[in-house]
Amino acid sequence: MIERQNLFPDALSKRVVGGHVLYSPVVTVVAGKLVFVSGLLARNQAGEIVGKGDMGAQIRQVGENLKAALAAAGATVADLVRTQTFTTDIDEFFKHVDVRMEYFAALPTSTTVEVRRLSHPDFLVEIEAIAVTAAG
Repeated sequence: MIERQNLFPDALSKRVVGGHVLYSPVVTVVAGKLVFVSGLLARNQAGEIVGKGDMGAQIRQVGENLKAALAAAGATVADLVRTQTFTTDIDEFFKHVDVRMEYFAALPTSTTVEVRRLSHPDFLVEIEAIAVTAAG
């Protein structure tokens, strides 16, 4: 078991969208095993793009891919301490906070930026992550 604490310093504002606090500004952990996940896109197991033109569907597929990647390392989305999200339309991305919260309710630290394009024009979102589990 790891010791984890989400901190919300009084000097910092909380980012709330659709009634959801989106991330913790600070997360502390007593180090166990660190898990680094490269940028994941909305591809299914066959490599096909999922949800062309549908940001919510792409966030969901990336979330499922992230769950699978973490599971391979013995981790879950509850172990996430950091995410970095790249999106081609930040306004559209924030319309799907409910989908995001299905996967990131542990409130990892987070950075989200809008980019001109991802590795293929049909991709709308890419997420990379860091998780911490008990040493093992």
